[in-house]
Amino acid sequence: MNSSQQRGATERSQVRRSELIATGRKLFADTSYDALSMDDIAKHAGVAKGLIYYYFKSKRGYYLAIIEDSVADLVSRAADGPDLPRAQRVHRTIDGYLRYAQHHQAAFRTIVTGGVGFDTQVQSIRDAVRDELIATIAEGAYGRRDIPPLARMALLGWLSCVEGITLDWLGHQELERDTVCALLVRMLRGTLGTIEEFAPDCPEPPREPMPVPVPNPACAPVEA
Repeated sequence: MNSSQQRGATERSQVRRSELIATGRKLFADTSYDALSMDDIAKHAGVAKGLIYYYFKSKRGYYLAIIEDSVADLVSRAADGPDLPRAQRVHRTIDGYLRYAQHHQAAFRTIVTGGVGFDTQVQSIRDAVRDELIATIAEGAYGRRDIPPLARMALLGWLSCVEGITLDWLGHQELERDTVCALLVRMLRGTLGTIEEFAPDCPEPPREPMPVPVPNPACAPVEA
């Protein structure tokens, strides 16, 4: 086999692997990990079970590959718009995060909660995506990814709140995405202001006017 044929075979192999991951993302979006057997997966994918073992070694390997693909998708969406002004980029990052969670709920829940039971490998993937998202926010806020430990700790605390709020929002869907995004942006502003108090070398970025969401009627004051 010459080099051109080898490249063609490699490309076909990558395409087939990507197709299997795409199928798995759809399957695990509707069905729990334990409820799907390798026979089920092969049947839905329209391939021999041995092909899945060839690419992923095991059901667990297949599952981890799907999670890693989902993480890459989440980070890519959140980091969209690198040429925007800093404040707008922060807003775009949070909006991209929420959009991903809204349209890939099963994958998002798996990433945030750490996978099947106490799954250390999935938790490691989750920690990696947290680090990348914090770096993305830092780059949008400060123009750099390398920040002091205190700033990172504060942003991690904010991100933990983001995860909890997003999970609650997905469970109830009582608010528009724009409203949730505006809430998280304002919470981040408070965090960035606090960081500046403790770490003056991390000044809060200039504030830009943001659209004010329509208030939820359920939160309106009750007239006497």
